[in-house]
Amino acid sequence: MHVYSVPKTIADAFKYRNKIGLEVALEALRDGWRARRFTMAEIQRNARICRVERVMRPYLEALVA
Repeated sequence: MHVYSVPKTIADAFKYRNKIGLEVALEALRDGWRARRFTMAEIQRNARICRVERVMRPYLEALVA
């Protein structure tokens, strides 16, 4: 599996959350946001592409609140 970009990798982590664990996906999201590795538009676009937009929405809202 290739790492294409930070937002794509985080969206993939949510896509495979049942295999790697939700905590891993959440940690990747928090760390990426703190390090300013992506914008909200980028992460939302990649979430839509990976079909995890509904899964990620509550976590994204909590992240910016």
